Amino acid sequence: MTAASHPDWLESLRRAARAKADAAGLPSRRDEAWKYTDVAGLGVASFALAEKPQGGPPEAVPLGDAIRLVLVNGSLVASPDTPLPAGVVVDRLDSGFSADLVQAHLGRTIPPDAKSLATLNSALFADGVVLRIGAGVTVARPIEVLSLGQAGEEPLAFHPRCLVVVEEGGSATLIERHQGSGTYFSNSVLEIALASGAALRHYKLQDEAAQAVHVATLGVSLAAGAHYDGVLVQTGARLARHEVHAALDGLEASFALDGAYLGAGQQHLDTTTFVTHVGPGGASRQVFKGVLDDQARGVFQGTVLVQRGAQKTDAHQLSKALLLSPQAEMDGKPELEIYADDVKCGHGCTIGDIDETALFYLRARGIDEATARHLLIEAFLAEVLERIEAEPVRQAFAAVVGERLQGAHATRRIDDHRQG
Repeated sequence: MTAASHPDWLESLRRAARAKADAAGLPSRRDEAWKYTDVAGLGVASFALAEKPQGGPPEAVPLGDAIRLVLVNGSLVASPDTPLPAGVVVDRLDSGFSADLVQAHLGRTIPPDAKSLATLNSALFADGVVLRIGAGVTVARPIEVLSLGQAGEEPLAFHPRCLVVVEEGGSATLIERHQGSGTYFSNSVLEIALASGAALRHYKLQDEAAQAVHVATLGVSLAAGAHYDGVLVQTGARLARHEVHAALDGLEASFALDGAYLGAGQQHLDTTTFVTHVGPGGASRQVFKGVLDDQARGVFQGTVLVQRGAQKTDAHQLSKALLLSPQAEMDGKPELEIYADDVKCGHGCTIGDIDETALFYLRARGIDEATARHLLIEAFLAEVLERIEAEPVRQAFAAVVGERLQGAHATRRIDDHRQG
């Protein structure tokens, strides 16, 4: 099956990507960046490429007053149904209206690694969205991109693509949600280009179907004085990987990304980040917190590269994971590579069980063990969720986390009762 046709310049990009992807194949554990996560072994290469869905968009309630775009199996099926604010443009990637903008930015924020699944996305995406925030424009309403996977009896594969360009001095809030039903492989790519003084708040919820495979690649380029502030929450999919490439190219650019993830059963949740400081005076911050139960496995690989010209860099990353079961597993691999001599950089990684002292404190006040553990886990993750400034988004994400924790709480009560 072949993907949809596109303009000549875009077809050229796709052909080059297809040649690279065909020659390299899917990444495997022999590749250093993929040593903990095996996508090739899941059979996704045999999944049929999803066709453009027919009919109208599914019903879904926007978060607060968000401006919503809906993708089903990687295809745009619903654009905003209200007038966009002045200075905001939403278009398809292959539109002639946005051709110059897309050509200037598409594929520029992610290293051209032939074994990257971003290369496979470039070869196979059937549809794509470009979002442009004009110079000096502050968008008050959040912009939501909802990506839905819908598979029937046969597994499907699709490759959502989105490009966000915030021009000089512009600012906006972007919400990204991934949900679905059935067995499917979602291989999404989001590229974000922030011009001088631009700012973007980006909140992502990965709550895919239980049998889904979710691989996402995020590329962010930051010019002088640009600011990216992101929160990532992962609760769904049997295997998920969120890969980030951020380049702080300009003077005093800043990048912050916090993440929370919950894994149970045999879920596999991987976060891999590459942050490169190029310009001087930049700041980056990463804090990831995970909770793993049953036979779930978590991965955090964080690489921070400080190039020679990036003096006065301030870079920190921290990974913390709670293992609630002897069978749960966490792999942590933080790395710093520094070529400048006037910097402040640090990293940390901790893995352990719930604090027994705190648990005893709650038990001593008449709270049963299961409830006490639930409260401590909520408090552990709260630091990440509280970083979401938009209240409707924070409440929606917290509700999904709460439902997952409540389900685990109920399961533990049943297990305790059986053991008793």
